[in-house]
Amino acid sequence: MTFDLVAKDPASKARAGELTTAHGKIQTPIFMPVGTAGTVKAVHQRELKEDVKAQIILGNTYHLYLRPGLNVLEKAGGLHKFNGWDFPILTDSGGYQVFSLSGTRKIIEDGVKFRSHIDGSSHLFTPENVMDTQRTIGADIIMAFDECTPYPCDYTYARNSMERTHRWLQRCIDRFDSTEGKYGYEQTLFPIVQGSTYKDLRIQSAETIASKNRPGNAIGGLSVGEPAEMMYEMTELVCDILPSDKPRYLMGVGTPANILENIALGVDMFDCVLPTRNARNGMLFTTQGIINIRNERWKEDFSPIDAELGGYVSTFYSKAYLRHLMHATEMLGAQIASVHNITFYLWLVGQAREQIIAGTFRTWKDEMVKKLMTRL
Repeated sequence: MTFDLVAKDPASKARAGELTTAHGKIQTPIFMPVGTAGTVKAVHQRELKEDVKAQIILGNTYHLYLRPGLNVLEKAGGLHKFNGWDFPILTDSGGYQVFSLSGTRKIIEDGVKFRSHIDGSSHLFTPENVMDTQRTIGADIIMAFDECTPYPCDYTYARNSMERTHRWLQRCIDRFDSTEGKYGYEQTLFPIVQGSTYKDLRIQSAETIASKNRPGNAIGGLSVGEPAEMMYEMTELVCDILPSDKPRYLMGVGTPANILENIALGVDMFDCVLPTRNARNGMLFTTQGIINIRNERWKEDFSPIDAELGGYVSTFYSKAYLRHLMHATEMLGAQIASVHNITFYLWLVGQAREQIIAGTFRTWKDEMVKKLMTRL
């Protein structure tokens, strides 16, 4: 994997770059739609390519390990062959599930014992077998096994968790560097910065991660309930330490405003379930602001969902029709809304990239944040 910086914004820390993987190039800043179980919910691969214009998607190690299972994925030739997506894929390590499934897991030094949410069976994730699992899934970018601390989190727990994450990281690196991919192409390992919302821990973790000299780095443990301003403070602190010639991935973020503000701080890569999850509940992100399509005001609005955005679903279907589908609980409603929202997210980061290259990002960003978070 290679990363080339194309431009820097003169009035912020925003950057435009190009990430090259075995399955294609990625123009940064980029948003990566989340395909937890090998699918971006309610969206065909053809729509992802042709309408959304996604350049990379995510898979979830925990979920794919449990179902369909590694045997199926390996026989298929990896996740790319299994789901028909031939662009880059990133897999998370299961570390977030360590956080979110706290009722069914136990953290030990060797790794994490947990029970399947599907059938209650017992499993153990270690740094070593998580590397092997992600090798088998076949992602282009794989994440180190970490612990994502909750918010709020006391200092002692945050420090102990961070130190464990660093020990696990070295085990991940040792295993990753001593193994090869199964499908004949290069894979890349990203370490993850932790440290909760404590400045000294975030600095220590960022310095540790930077010292590992991997091709890219991630920032975890944010967007877990802390105030947005605290997220921005931690992100800026970490971005100032992580090497500028390597991509920076802020995990699990976020709203359109979150994305634009973090681009301004030097982040290159984002993912979040928000656009598709909110879509299924009728919340649409548009070029003019936020719409709750279930509201009465759209009942007889026969204008396109978002004419300015472009793309098939956003210009072909009307607000009134989509509202009808949502109230009738028709599956097509969730599909249209999901395609629309992730199309918007890809449009947003594409616009940000153009503004960075033009040297006008900061002014544009300040205007867009206010506009895009307005409720219509």
